[in-house]
Amino acid sequence: MKTKILAVLLLLAAPLGAAPLTETTAVHSNPDLASPTLTYLKAGTDPVATTAALSTTPAGWMAIELPGPFEGYVNNSDITKSLDVRPGAPIYLEPKPGAAVLTVAEKGDKTEVDGLLPKWTQIHFDKKVVGYIRIVPAPLPSIATTPAGAAGSGLPGPAPVAESTGQAGKPAPMVDLGDGGSSALPRLFQGKLVSTRRPFAPRRPYDYQLNDDAGVRFAYLDVSKLLQTEQIEKYAGQTVVVTGTAKNVPDSGGIVIQIESLELK
Repeated sequence: MKTKILAVLLLLAAPLGAAPLTETTAVHSNPDLASPTLTYLKAGTDPVATTAALSTTPAGWMAIELPGPFEGYVNNSDITKSLDVRPGAPIYLEPKPGAAVLTVAEKGDKTEVDGLLPKWTQIHFDKKVVGYIRIVPAPLPSIATTPAGAAGSGLPGPAPVAESTGQAGKPAPMVDLGDGGSSALPRLFQGKLVSTRRPFAPRRPYDYQLNDDAGVRFAYLDVSKLLQTEQIEKYAGQTVVVTGTAKNVPDSGGIVIQIESLELK
């Protein structure tokens, strides 16, 4: 019976890697939008589904193989005298306590030491790593602003976002950053809202940004569409979910999200 169930799961998982991605997609370390991003897959990439994590992957996510090479960090105590990583040692994304685990070292792994820190060793290794991509959009949060098309707004209502592909259960297209931000459909973003304004420092292109769990900016925030922008300060330093459209910031290589709604996580 178990063999039959496994065979069915394998058949269901096989088509997932067959369709190329239609948009730039973040690959997370865990099936959670709040987990660190390992890399981004460009539109047109054929993700390779892995069955190793199939039983533990929740609905709406796909476990995929990332071929490497990768850079990571291990505790100095996990480096042997021959400068190999001790089998079973966790390899972290960052050299700090509580950092996300990229993978676990196994016997026979080929690793090279790239650098030494007071408590950490930076390594370079070439092996397959499991990552996760979102294949179903999360539920939209409540709209915190007066939407276009509402009474008194004087603006036409927006085109529906959910089920825009015409196929039940299939997510609407998200922003493809490779097209220069031409996509007009909004999507969800989550991170810590931080002010970019600093005393005696040059002003950034935008006054707010979203940071990831490591405190690194992954997008600026354009709050010009919010009706009560003076209240945005109360969200500073807190994890928020925003709905908006992302586009590239000219001449900077960065990303800006034009917010349509914002709420606390």
